[in-house]
Amino acid sequence: MRKKQPIGKLISHLYRRNQKILSKKLAPYGIGSGGQHSFLKLILQRPGITQEQLTNELKFDKATTARSVKQLEESGYIERKTDPNDRRSYLVSPTAKALEFAPVLQGILDELNVSLVHRLSEEEEDLLIDLLQKISIDPDE
Repeated sequence: MRKKQPIGKLISHLYRRNQKILSKKLAPYGIGSGGQHSFLKLILQRPGITQEQLTNELKFDKATTARSVKQLEESGYIERKTDPNDRRSYLVSPTAKALEFAPVLQGILDELNVSLVHRLSEEEEDLLIDLLQKISIDPDE
């Protein structure tokens, strides 16, 4: 009987491998590691989102959010403006450069997903997604 590896270890390995590949594919576009692509994708979906909302929705800490937002701003993908309703908060929106890059980003992410599940049947892929969603639910939420 084959010994089963811990689920957390397998997920961690997949995550690290995925991030390594993603970093290489996004580097030519000036998008670094640390989940910058996740921030950019959400900002593209929700222009005018606050940094606090980014932190909460992506489950990153505030320092990582601030660093990623700063780097994306310096790379010309996003712009920050003071929230007129709360001068301590920033609204983050995509620039024209980000809007032009959006289909490229989605293509890279889609290609990576296909490569992750290429050994699975469609039914197995659906089951994997369902199971990962099921175990990723935070019991405190």
